[in-house]
Amino acid sequence: MNLMIGKFKSLLLLTALLLLSLGKSEAAERPNIVFFFADDQTTSTVGCYGNQVIQTPNIDELAKRGTRFEKAYVSQAICWVSRTTILTGLTGRSYGTPANPEQARPDAVQTLYTDLLREQGYRTGFYGKWHAKMPKDFKREAHFDEFEAISRNPYYKKQPDGSLRHETELIVDRGIDFVKSQPKGKPFALNLWFNACHAEDSDRRPGIGHFPWPRTVDGMYEDIEIAPPRLGDPEIFNAQPNFLQTTINRERYFWRWNTPQKYQTNMRAYYRMVSGIDGAIGRFLKALEEAGLADNTIIVYSADNGYYMANRGFAGKWSHYENALQVPLIVMDPRVPKEEQGKVTDALALNLDLPATFLDWAGVDVPKRYQGQSLQPVVKGAKPADWRTETFHEHFAVRNRIPAFEGIRDGNLKYVRYFDHDNYEYLHDLESDPDELVNLVGNPRYAEQLQALRDRTTERVKELGGPLDPLRGGFRDSTVPYPVASAAVGARADNDGFVSVFDGKTLRHWTGDPQYWSVEAGALTGKTDGSLKMNRFITWKDSTIRNFDLRVKVKVTEGGNSGIQYRGTSRPDLGLDIVTGYQCDVVANNPNYNGMLYEEKGRRILSHTGEKVIIASDGQPWVVGKMPVKTFAPDEWHDFRVLVRGNHHEHWIDGHKTADLIDLDPKGRALEGVLAVQVHVGPKMKIQYKDFKIKHLPDDLPLEQAEDHPISADAYGVRPQGRLPKNWKPPIYGKQ
Repeated sequence: MNLMIGKFKSLLLLTALLLLSLGKSEAAERPNIVFFFADDQTTSTVGCYGNQVIQTPNIDELAKRGTRFEKAYVSQAICWVSRTTILTGLTGRSYGTPANPEQARPDAVQTLYTDLLREQGYRTGFYGKWHAKMPKDFKREAHFDEFEAISRNPYYKKQPDGSLRHETELIVDRGIDFVKSQPKGKPFALNLWFNACHAEDSDRRPGIGHFPWPRTVDGMYEDIEIAPPRLGDPEIFNAQPNFLQTTINRERYFWRWNTPQKYQTNMRAYYRMVSGIDGAIGRFLKALEEAGLADNTIIVYSADNGYYMANRGFAGKWSHYENALQVPLIVMDPRVPKEEQGKVTDALALNLDLPATFLDWAGVDVPKRYQGQSLQPVVKGAKPADWRTETFHEHFAVRNRIPAFEGIRDGNLKYVRYFDHDNYEYLHDLESDPDELVNLVGNPRYAEQLQALRDRTTERVKELGGPLDPLRGGFRDSTVPYPVASAAVGARADNDGFVSVFDGKTLRHWTGDPQYWSVEAGALTGKTDGSLKMNRFITWKDSTIRNFDLRVKVKVTEGGNSGIQYRGTSRPDLGLDIVTGYQCDVVANNPNYNGMLYEEKGRRILSHTGEKVIIASDGQPWVVGKMPVKTFAPDEWHDFRVLVRGNHHEHWIDGHKTADLIDLDPKGRALEGVLAVQVHVGPKMKIQYKDFKIKHLPDDLPLEQAEDHPISADAYGVRPQGRLPKNWKPPIYGKQ
């Protein structure tokens, strides 16, 4: 009897061990999933999609070992709708309501795809940009095992040791910690959702302000001329209907792309952001390998929407063109046979497909409400014969300022209608016209297909939730197509045309080190204790400045030294707050410097106070006339004025002209840049600015020409900065 009981116990133990072993085996077979999700990126900014300049070796390697989708799209090209679509498996029209389609209904977000994975034993993590418009009382942390929202604004986050770290690096830091703490035998699904490459919309300083990059990629692309936008012909923009010419797409074009210099600076910065993501991904993949998890971890890389980058005269995303809707999509599944790796597929894919795919990989039933389909068959083998040929696209977010549309892509034909704008229609043949330059709506040869797509769009709208409620409040233009002064786009000017650049209360329109800058008694205030080793700046973020009339009241303490920097350039290679460029000096103790024209980190002294100067084409400044020099007492408020028209610069203090200069040096001069003020090295000081305002003048003011301003033979050279020989004499123009 005891022998039988012993045998029975042994059998139970063996059975339990077998079940435990099977459970562990099953867990090991279920893959881990890592989803890298970029912001505002189209396919043209990834190396494996054909860009020969940008450096994305880690993303390219994923494509080499995985599947690259040539035709991946989002259903709606805006951050929060695209992200909520992935979390819910539903289009925006389906997760919202006709009256409020942007905000998700409670029932639509009660169970996210991550909840379904957790129910089946997955450990889930989320780090990065959230930006989903959820109902009241929605707790995002409750849908993940590990969650931390990491936003931009600012991109650089101060760390406990006082250093700054870019959000891209922080997100991957958290991801690596997640992997290092992963329990053995338990599968995981990790979301690393970057804020990059989204512009810092509230900071329009070209380069480091508008597209801040991780400092690990400092200097990349600096010596490269980025190709102009392929669809940058002005006639492409001119062919748009008025409601597309005056929308946010055009307004933000003037923030970042409207001049060659601004385009080059911002494109290089944007490329650095992409390479920063790529480098962080490489760091994560190495950690994954070191943890022994790489062989069973699927990696997905995609973006929430496309990006215009000056194509069609637009910025941003939002409208119906491929530039806005198309995104990179790369899936690397290490379990796929070698012969299926490194392939490129033309299977139509949507962001809607991603949650269904994640669940399918995990062996979890895909909810019937999901509107996408799993991409697993495409990744494992050839595109199925019955794969979709139709996709639905729409836009309704920020409907009062972004034109709303709905439409269908069926095969090579794309149809959309802008339903708040008299149902303005587009029909494109993507085979014969992949750039969508020809609207076929009026072509009788396409009349039958046009009607079929109209009907199919109406049918699909009904299936997905029905028409939206009529637009409330009307549509509001964001800009005129061709503004007289591009810096004034979106600005609120007073009756005299001046824009306030400082509100007298906060520094929210400025960026600088709070160690030196604050607001005191309604004034922008800079202080130093005499230990400063480098001039420090605070920069206006709202726009660059070109031609302008600037007015400000200034007060500086005895011995103090400051300056009003204009048409400046941010120099992150010297410091995140450093600016170079033209400067109207504010100097308390030297009337020959107070109000003069100086160039920080450049040509230096261009004119002393009271000198009328012409800078020749070779960069040499010549004194061609004199003006009286006055003394202005320290510790009192004085009215400074800077007027710049083309290459003609004029400064005044209390109505007295202190500088009058014409810059004929095409290599040395700047015609656009940022506005800043500084605290200067030297003795302890305090500088204050108030009633700070600027009037933006027309962009196309003519430049003064050399033939209209001959330099007289008796003109002499401006005394340069620094110690000079005792017998130094200024050069005479006529004796060259």
